[in-house]
Amino acid sequence: MIALKIVYIANIVVAGWISFASMTSPKKAAETVFQNSYPSTEVIRLVGCLWLSIAILSILGLWKPITFSPILLVQLIYKGTWLLIVALPAIKNNQPYPVGMALFFLVWVFVLPFLIPWTEWIL
Repeated sequence: MIALKIVYIANIVVAGWISFASMTSPKKAAETVFQNSYPSTEVIRLVGCLWLSIAILSILGLWKPITFSPILLVQLIYKGTWLLIVALPAIKNNQPYPVGMALFFLVWVFVLPFLIPWTEWIL
């Protein structure tokens, strides 16, 4: 339970900061969060909205860790998919991609399967 709360706190801090930056200043987010790998468009604001929803659900997860744990599965799926579909081909083809984001996603993809309460969902 403590590990889940630590993940929720990390989500609140990281996703909260990224969402705020992306929604209020997409140009600055394109430079910092996305390391100039993508142009500053309204899509950055859309991604900010997604990350805000993760931060909000993580706040709720501090009170009900198991109930809100499906958000961790969503993160595992979208971060893993992004790594396979976007980051890996960019690395292979020597194209720009946000390295910091990729490293954070990689850590999350390796950690989350051990923290998601799979047995709680089955019962």
